[in-house]
Amino acid sequence: VAIIAEVHEPALRKVGLVTDEPFTVYRAFDIRKKRVSFVEQFQWKDGRSSDVAHQTPEVMAVWEPMGPVLEELIICEVEAV
Repeated sequence: VAIIAEVHEPALRKVGLVTDEPFTVYRAFDIRKKRVSFVEQFQWKDGRSSDVAHQTPEVMAVWEPMGPVLEELIICEVEAV
């Protein structure tokens, strides 16, 4: 997980797809299923950034190898209430 975080943030920053807000990685423990998950929080620069990332070789070079560790990947938009 640390290795992924070390390359994911720089790749997205290099191509200008995220804001200046810091990336944060959380460790979450599901007490019912007794398993650990990780949550990475960051902010896209705009509503098109995610789509652009899928077209960017520098980002895809990071995302493609991440596939095996992201079997149950959940992508969420989060907002304060």
